[in-house]
Amino acid sequence: MASIFNVANTAFTQKQSPVPEFAWHTSEKLAVMAGSKHLIFDIRSLDPGKYSYPYHFHRNAEELFVIIEGKAMLRTPEGIEELSAGDIVFFETGPEGAHQLYNHTELPCRYFDLRTNNGLDVAEYPDSGKINILPYEELYQAADQVDYYKGEDNTKEIWEQLYCADRGDNH
Repeated sequence: MASIFNVANTAFTQKQSPVPEFAWHTSEKLAVMAGSKHLIFDIRSLDPGKYSYPYHFHRNAEELFVIIEGKAMLRTPEGIEELSAGDIVFFETGPEGAHQLYNHTELPCRYFDLRTNNGLDVAEYPDSGKINILPYEELYQAADQVDYYKGEDNTKEIWEQLYCADRGDNH
C-alpha cells in the first residue's frame, strides 16, 4: 500500500544539540511509518541562523536532499552554494559526498532527507575528526586509529590457555 506524506500535515519535533548553532525540526520517522526496509527518510525544517548536522559524509549510505521551501547554504568539498525550493542534491558515499546546510535567511528551510539503509553505516566528521557507527551512534576519534594487528601478539598464548581449559589440562 502506498504511504502519502505532506509537509502541511507533518508533525515536527525539535532536535536541539548541546551546541546552540545545531538545531532543527524533524518529522517523526516517516520511513518507519511507511514500513521501509532499505530507505531512511524524513522531512526536516532548519531554522534561521542554524546549521544542520555537523559537516559529514557516509561510508555506506547515499543521501539525497530535496529543498521543499525556503533557502539554505550548502557546504561540500567544492565550496559553498545557495540552495532554494526545487533543488535536488545527491551526496555519494565517501569524502566526495561530505555536506552540511546553514540557513542564512530569516525563514525556515524545509527539505526532504532521504538516504539508503544498508544496515551499518559509518559517518565521518572532517572538522572534528570523529567517526560515528550508525545506527548505534557510537562515536570515536579518528586519530585513535591503530594498526590491524595491534594487540594481537599474544594469540598463541590465548589459544594455549583455551585449549588446555577445554581439555581440562593444568598447563
